[in-house]
Amino acid sequence: MAAGARAESSLAAELDRRTVEGAVYEPGEKGWVRCLACGHACRIPPGARGVCKVRFNDGGRLRVPWGYVAGRQCDPIEKKPFFHVHPGSLAYSFGMLGCDLHCGYCQNWVTSQALRDASAVSPPEDASPDDLVEEATALGARIVVSTYNEPLITSEWARAVFVEARSAGLLTAFVSNGNATPQALDYLVPWLDCYKVDLKSFDDRRYRTLGGRLEPILESITDLHRRGVWLEIVTLLVPGFNDSLAELTRLTEFLAGVSREIPWHVTAFHSDYRMADTRDTSAHALVQAATIGRCAGLVHVYAGNRPGAVGTLEHTWCSACGSLLVAREGYRIDDYRITSAGRCPTCALPAPGRWTDRFEGQRTDRPFVPLLLSR
Repeated sequence: MAAGARAESSLAAELDRRTVEGAVYEPGEKGWVRCLACGHACRIPPGARGVCKVRFNDGGRLRVPWGYVAGRQCDPIEKKPFFHVHPGSLAYSFGMLGCDLHCGYCQNWVTSQALRDASAVSPPEDASPDDLVEEATALGARIVVSTYNEPLITSEWARAVFVEARSAGLLTAFVSNGNATPQALDYLVPWLDCYKVDLKSFDDRRYRTLGGRLEPILESITDLHRRGVWLEIVTLLVPGFNDSLAELTRLTEFLAGVSREIPWHVTAFHSDYRMADTRDTSAHALVQAATIGRCAGLVHVYAGNRPGAVGTLEHTWCSACGSLLVAREGYRIDDYRITSAGRCPTCALPAPGRWTDRFEGQRTDRPFVPLLLSR
């Protein structure tokens, strides 16, 4: 067996020990199960794994990840990015391993592709929901976020953490590709406050090259909004992949059809993972894409990953009178004017989102790795 295959086999065995019986699945005949955590809805025979490689059928019962993290980091909430959720607050971010997609430009590939790529190494660290929430609270976090890998395929673990987080008075969030099922959302939404969806393309053929389909993502966006979960959408603008005028027009018209007030972040691609030869996205391309979004009817459009180079597209503006509500550069908050009632200070229009009674300053404008849990 090659060294890479041995490493993947060893990691899989290590992760298999950190599992429990899942909740988001249906048992079937002859020991088969149907996993419902993501839009693939895998039918899995005994002894086999789903597309994600971390959920598997053990004698007619679905085993799912539990009891570890492969990454912990404290981020400015603007990094997620959530621009309409308690600006300036600290987001305690945690993740496991695995993904249901295999994007060639993944910026979290070390965790998401760990069971597909032997060069992706992020060892698991034992943890409990109490551990994570205690650390988040000690660090002054306002929100706990499941991210880094695809959180839908580790829904049971995320929900367990969120139950503890809610009891500690914290908000909860997913940073996800949005490839959900109604059953997964039924399971998660009672414990979920905010959801960031990566809408990677508006072309089903493109989605299939990433290992998914467009339809489940669009259905999830519509469903999340209907259920009242605060929703922000990100599209990583990849030159030659999803940046055509026609595609961006269809994408933003769809979002505006769900709600004109959904924030849309169009962000710059940088060469990474298996797309090292693709050029980086220019600030000019971001501004053009943002203009398309505004023409489609979206009222909160942002350009990201090019701090200071996209004019006013990092700021939040009142959609009625045009007053500045929040000024930003990168992750840094430069000005905050939303009233304690969550309204525009000029015309009193409610600002869509989740706001604090008062702005308490910014906890951090750069990510850092916490050390408390390991101690």
